[in-house]
Amino acid sequence: MRLSAKWFLWFAGIGVYVMFLGGIFYYNLFKWTFDEKLKQESIDMVRLYAPQLVQGLSRNEGAISMTEYDVVSRFAKDDRVASLLYLNKYGDVRWFRDPAMISKTFDDFTKQVTLPTDAIEQAWLAKTPIVRAVPNLELYDIAIPLALRGDVLGIIDLQVSRAGVEKVIDQAMNKYAIGAVGVLLLLGIPLYFFLHHFVLTPLLNLRDAVESISFKSLELKFKAGGDEVGDLASALSIFLSKVKAEIANALAREQRRGVAEARWWESILKTIVTKNHRAIVVDEDNTVLYTNFAVTGVATNDGKLHLLDVIDSQQQDVLRLVGDALDRPNQVVEADTMFRSEPCRVKAVHLDEEGETKRTLILFEVKTAGARVI
Repeated sequence: MRLSAKWFLWFAGIGVYVMFLGGIFYYNLFKWTFDEKLKQESIDMVRLYAPQLVQGLSRNEGAISMTEYDVVSRFAKDDRVASLLYLNKYGDVRWFRDPAMISKTFDDFTKQVTLPTDAIEQAWLAKTPIVRAVPNLELYDIAIPLALRGDVLGIIDLQVSRAGVEKVIDQAMNKYAIGAVGVLLLLGIPLYFFLHHFVLTPLLNLRDAVESISFKSLELKFKAGGDEVGDLASALSIFLSKVKAEIANALAREQRRGVAEARWWESILKTIVTKNHRAIVVDEDNTVLYTNFAVTGVATNDGKLHLLDVIDSQQQDVLRLVGDALDRPNQVVEADTMFRSEPCRVKAVHLDEEGETKRTLILFEVKTAGARVI
């Protein structure tokens, strides 16, 4: 996988992870904020008209006045209020959406209408507003006591819907998501250009420079900067310099070894081969290492000759013989052939020892009339 793709996946993964955690945080923050705002607004709405309700309760405990009716009707018409119950200090129902329930006692009322929570009892005892969440419903049960000089004269119980709060939270979360994506783009685009300009492009240039390295010079043509990519290029240049020096040393050692081996073969062949016989020494690639006679031919780039450049038109016989010698190492194989227009007895032996250099010695013994071939 490309580095840019890995960066994109990593950045996208981190972005989604941060957005998810941020979404959880902001959702709970929005929920707490707007829920508290809903609760407080509901309580403040009752407290704003509490003096009028307390006045009505003080004057006539048994029947609701027109002023009280107007107030509780205003409460009931609020879109957030799903249900409203108005009680006096004796627990008699002073107002409810079902007129048949008005004037009933609290016990009779609860036999026909199930209250979702104990907010009314708790508010009566605590003499302070009590808020309870209704189980399995998006409602708050808010009971607000109406007190005068410490005496509770009545209670307003509101069941307030959270639908509006959820709508506001959804709108806020949508704005959060759009803002978070925008922030990721604002961060990601500059970061990607930074990655592309300072990391990917230098790496691609370094790759091209490495691919264009010549085996003759082993030089890295790359303008190194002062960053990590530049350090890598410098280290690679140093490595190539070391490789170049090692190759030069190896070539020098190989050349010295070749010269020493040629002298060794010259000494050996001068001792065991007569002057009118011709000898050729080749390596495992049939490259000519030494001859005891002058040869001409087209040399390779490293100045060496191949066996095919030395032997004459009867080369197939010689090559076949060399093949037999390779199949039977350290054994002498012989055959008759023509070499340089002269009949010869050719002998070949492949010197093959484990861990040693492999060489093949080819000896052409010229046949003369009345001469005995050794």
